[in-house]
Amino acid sequence: MTDNAKKQIPLRLSPKLYNAIAAWAEDDFRSVNGQIEYLLTECVRQRKKNGKPVPSEFDIPPELDIQ
Repeated sequence: MTDNAKKQIPLRLSPKLYNAIAAWAEDDFRSVNGQIEYLLTECVRQRKKNGKPVPSEFDIPPELDIQ
């Protein structure tokens, strides 16, 4: 795989989560795929910066109504 090639992966999301990401993507003028890639990139960048996941209590599920 070259450095510029992107890896394709299957991803399953609940309808509520997908709709929330789709609305966010539209607000940011991105595709859903682009929004997911952006969010993952920002999380990885933040983890490298701080040496810990974001938020610091990453394994505690947030109280969101998206499931």
